[in-house]
Amino acid sequence: MNLLKRSLLLLEQLSNLANMERIYLDNAATTSLDPIVLEAMMPYLTDKFGNPSSIYSYGRESRMAVEQARKSVAKILGARPSEIFFTSGGTESSNTVLNACIHDLGCKHIISSPIEHHATLHTVEYLAKAAGVKLSYITILPNGHIDLNHLQQLLESNNDKTIVSIMHANNEIGNMIDLFKVGEICKKHNAYFHSDTVQTVGHFPFNLKETPVDFITGAGHKFHGPKGVGILYINENIKINPLVHGGAQERNMRAGTENLYGIVGFAKALELATENHEKDSAYVHTLKKYMHDQLIAEIPGVSFNGDSFGDSLYTLLSVNFPKNEKSEMMLFNLDIHHICASGGSACSSGAQQGSHVINALNKGNDIATIRFSFSKNNTKTEIDKVIITLKELL
Repeated sequence: MNLLKRSLLLLEQLSNLANMERIYLDNAATTSLDPIVLEAMMPYLTDKFGNPSSIYSYGRESRMAVEQARKSVAKILGARPSEIFFTSGGTESSNTVLNACIHDLGCKHIISSPIEHHATLHTVEYLAKAAGVKLSYITILPNGHIDLNHLQQLLESNNDKTIVSIMHANNEIGNMIDLFKVGEICKKHNAYFHSDTVQTVGHFPFNLKETPVDFITGAGHKFHGPKGVGILYINENIKINPLVHGGAQERNMRAGTENLYGIVGFAKALELATENHEKDSAYVHTLKKYMHDQLIAEIPGVSFNGDSFGDSLYTLLSVNFPKNEKSEMMLFNLDIHHICASGGSACSSGAQQGSHVINALNKGNDIATIRFSFSKNNTKTEIDKVIITLKELL
């Protein structure tokens, strides 16, 4: 009888959990689609379905939408429309750049960091082996920032044509580089500079005309746009060949029928993010600070990764909990309580190995790390509920 009662109680608890509203704190992985963005996309999912390469009215209508989106994105980023190319996202964009730097621009040396997103890290590792080029990694400082002195040393000791690939903001700990400062170092040594800006496009202002960077990337789903669409910025002074062949789309730079509704959605999402940047960024920053302070006040032994309130994303907080049998199951238990967070990069979810970023910080094996990332849709009430749940679980 006692067993039956316990079973019924467990079923009741599971039922209550199933009825709980989910709390989503993994916005660095993806954001929800803004209803206004969906509204802008809908005509191109229904009536305006023409292939942008077709010459009749349906096609011309679609082509006009693509080019208007390109102009909008270029204006917001401080670039020329001819420098903006639409892709499937950040991974394709970075692959296009890195392959072109080796095969088209003649680079014999790649400089990157050990804490890049795998879209870059795996690509440079592959190219180093397949193309036989030299691959160097910049030292990471204890606070998670790259060592700019080491970057200068690597460039000064090298006579080969070089591509430097360093992300603008790290997707796991949030640390940001100074694009202008790194770009100037690269320019001084005649090196190409590519930056994975997937976590910052749509979250920070850009003026690419005034920034010494040759290539940047973006992905719509990081700022309340659709998944499966991104951009690649290529400075107008650089000419490369496409990664994907088979058609003349994107001015011969990317073969394949354009993701029409995705492109329209990307442009609209970037427009909204730019219009509301000051208000939304200030609000999200207060959420990050609030959670940081509540964790310190309520959870013994908690610590943080990266330069949390220095040169860092305002959208992300990387938290370490003392490692024990309870904290090791933290993500699983948070999920049971309908709280969505990440142990690291969402692109590595399901992988058994630990985070390469956290490992690079040499924190040891006595911590369990969770990434909480915020958006304009989150509230302090949600954070309070998360803190209460963490206290119960620990």
